Amino acid sequence: MHNGERIRFFRKRKGLTQKQLGILAGFSDKVADVRIAQYEVGKRRCKEKTIEAIAKVLDVSPLALSIPEINDPLKLLHTMFALEDTYGEWVEGNNGAVSLNFDPYNNKDAARLYVMLCAWREQYEKRLNGKITKKEYDNWRYNFTDKGGNEA
Repeated sequence: MHNGERIRFFRKRKGLTQKQLGILAGFSDKVADVRIAQYEVGKRRCKEKTIEAIAKVLDVSPLALSIPEINDPLKLLHTMFALEDTYGEWVEGNNGAVSLNFDPYNNKDAARLYVMLCAWREQYEKRLNGKITKKEYDNWRYNFTDKGGNEA
């Protein structure tokens, strides 16, 4: 998944046209829709400054627009292998289900990831229990930062 697919996802979620997003992100009226269309289909790659401008308009973290390749299961699996190398992750089977686990004491980054995963689980449970709406949950996810644990 290239960042253009994420841009399209969040643009549609926000209810903006390509031209509207382009103009709000700082492109001229003449090229705004063309530039966003090029990003969305992967013909053009966004520079970091452009990602930041688009993310601000879409009200999401720039990190939400820059995720690794996940549309191809093989590429995703290799990303998970890298997680194993970095965080000490392992796979377990339980009654036909598969879960990913890791040792939060493996290293400093694993401990940091553990805190973030706990924050995610807490928000997910709030959504399941009706304490927050799906929209509030999504806003939390798409603006997540680990500064202070779970600041949105």
